[in-house]
Amino acid sequence: MLKRTLLVFTVTALCSLKAVATTVLPVSLQQLSSTAELIFYGTAISNEVRLDETSHRVATITTFAVIDVIKGAVGATHTIKQIGGQLPDSRVRQIIRGVPRFRIGAEYVVFLPAASSLGFSSPIGLSQGRFSVVQHNGETVVSNGRPLTAMLEAPPTTNLGSTPQAAQFSLAPALSALPGEPASASLPDFLRAVRAMTGE
Repeated sequence: MLKRTLLVFTVTALCSLKAVATTVLPVSLQQLSSTAELIFYGTAISNEVRLDETSHRVATITTFAVIDVIKGAVGATHTIKQIGGQLPDSRVRQIIRGVPRFRIGAEYVVFLPAASSLGFSSPIGLSQGRFSVVQHNGETVVSNGRPLTAMLEAPPTTNLGSTPQAAQFSLAPALSALPGEPASASLPDFLRAVRAMTGE
């Protein structure tokens, strides 16, 4: 039920052509880890905006060079298709606020659902499922902009009880924010915690 709910929010945001903004409920790191079909750490190496032949919508195609796979199966590169963008040499554009974009050359940890029937796949929870990886004071850190304490708290409507999910979460290594950086964590610590949360 949880996975279905998260996917509904993502699909709704992707398919709403007239929307100028999207509203997505907060998603915990545990939920991102357990519901994602694919989690990887990689570098964005290309962005292409084109009119998608399948959906006849403007789409942005982003390809990543995969550095590490945390969950799922993927090759040396992975490509995702997201709705929106501006066609090159054209005034035609479609902007869906909330759909994350990726900067070429930047590194990310990405949490993805299975692609839709039209081939679209945005991160789970939109920007919540896109973690930027940067260097900070000589350390590799990761952040999606949300305070880590908020991400580690399951939403109040979620009751994990004594389910296998709850057991996985309780066994996950402790994950702490960097001093003075409440939204950032050490990349190695983050990846270890996410791997434990996936149960793989």
